[in-house]
Amino acid sequence: MILVDTHVLIWMDTGDRRLGRTSRELIESNWATGSVGASALTFWEIGLLCERGRFRPARPLTEWRNTWLVAGLVEMPLDGVIATRALDLSGLSQDPADRFIAATAIIVGATLLTADALMLEWRHPLPRHDART
Repeated sequence: MILVDTHVLIWMDTGDRRLGRTSRELIESNWATGSVGASALTFWEIGLLCERGRFRPARPLTEWRNTWLVAGLVEMPLDGVIATRALDLSGLSQDPADRFIAATAIIVGATLLTADALMLEWRHPLPRHDART
């Protein structure tokens, strides 16, 4: 299972070239087995980006989310186990969204696909892949 960070889902949606070739192949191979996920919090973060005019999906956010889910993206819910695990991530950014996404990947045993330098450099055994490669 791979868990895509918020910006990676946006890059997937827009065909952004910052998403590297190896990462695209990783997404495609995991997609075929239903093993590409995103935290439910990712959709909240994207909603905030929409409110700020930093992202404009092709359709209203609820429809956009449903399109991804119908296509096969697995939504990982935010629950108490993840919320409390997010409190325990020393050395990680204090950004709650980053902490919830990292905690989700840890709890579900996923590899986190991100280009966030702080997440990539964080000293933790969480498997990560740099989305730019």
